[in-house]
Amino acid sequence: MEPVTADAPGAVAPRPDGRRTRWAEHRRARREELVTAALRAITTHGAGLGMDELAAAAGTSKTVLYRHFADKEDLYLAVARRVNRLIVRELRSAVERASSPREALAGIVATYLGLVEADPEVYRFVVSHPFGATARDPERDPVQRLTRALADETARTLTAHLRAAGAADTSADALAHGLVALIRSAADRWISTPDRIGAAEMSATLTDLAWGGLGAVLGTSATTHPRTEELP
Repeated sequence: MEPVTADAPGAVAPRPDGRRTRWAEHRRARREELVTAALRAITTHGAGLGMDELAAAAGTSKTVLYRHFADKEDLYLAVARRVNRLIVRELRSAVERASSPREALAGIVATYLGLVEADPEVYRFVVSHPFGATARDPERDPVQRLTRALADETARTLTAHLRAAGAADTSADALAHGLVALIRSAADRWISTPDRIGAAEMSATLTDLAWGGLGAVLGTSATTHPRTEELP
């Protein structure tokens, strides 16, 4: 008689190895701790830290970092993903609070610039691709993925308000990507200016600029509408 395998009908799957599960969870938690330490080090010492300096500032060694990250690109990607999750979460919250397209746009701009101003060194670290490799692969590039995520959120908002106003929504996706490119480009330039104006003033100015074109597309009837989560 052939032995019963895990794939055979009625076979009982082997129990998970508790020690392996606990070790995997420990490694995941340790990676998250090291990402947090890396973020603190970047905030304190600047975006130009190399791996040796970053490890020392985080209170560990480069050897320890390489136990938990395959290489310096892996560490960069982990930091960028953490930052991206924060930005997308805050932007979604801002959009959900908006009651009109202009409020939604203002919320996107103010939230993005506020997060950039709150930790400019971390922002520079993420957008500068300090370790180089990801910049050559758009599918892995966290900056490109963040831009797409922001544009997708913006497109959903524009689509909802366009439909509610009775206007065609076929251009919403292209408009959203154009707006996000404008916001990102302006933010990159603004944060690199030594005598820059504050985030609130910059947000108001950038919102006015973007709304000048967007308002013409949406029409005045779309400027006051129910909250975005109530729209189709």
